[in-house]
Amino acid sequence: MILVMKRPSKVVTFRGRFLGIAFLVIIQFINGIIHTFFGLTLLLGGYVPVASVSLAPLILNYYTAVFGVLTIFFTYLLWMGKRLGWIGTVGLALFVIIADTLAVFDLFTSLGIIKTAAIGEVPYCILIIIYLLQKHVRLKYEIKF
Repeated sequence: MILVMKRPSKVVTFRGRFLGIAFLVIIQFINGIIHTFFGLTLLLGGYVPVASVSLAPLILNYYTAVFGVLTIFFTYLLWMGKRLGWIGTVGLALFVIIADTLAVFDLFTSLGIIKTAAIGEVPYCILIIIYLLQKHVRLKYEIKF
């Protein structure tokens, strides 16, 4: 019987963090800033649905602002190597996948999610989850399953 030793693959790092995490943090931070900015702008801009039966636009404003703040918070924790950052990022991505998929199929419209945005966000969030579920990333954040 011949044993072949597999050479460990070298993971590229940046400032002691995986390069993939560095890219993810940059993209997520920008995503969080954009959502927070637009959510707060719409909320503080005095948008009030006049004679509107639907509260969806107002709910979307709050949802966008809260989502942006949570994205920034969990991105910071992810950069700092905290387990909660990994859990929160995966949780937000799963929420977006579910909410946006339902919005695309007109099954859940109370958040007022825009279909064209949802179509782009779902694949993006799937990529986030695929990356964060890689073994070396899970081990770094002490995620065991």
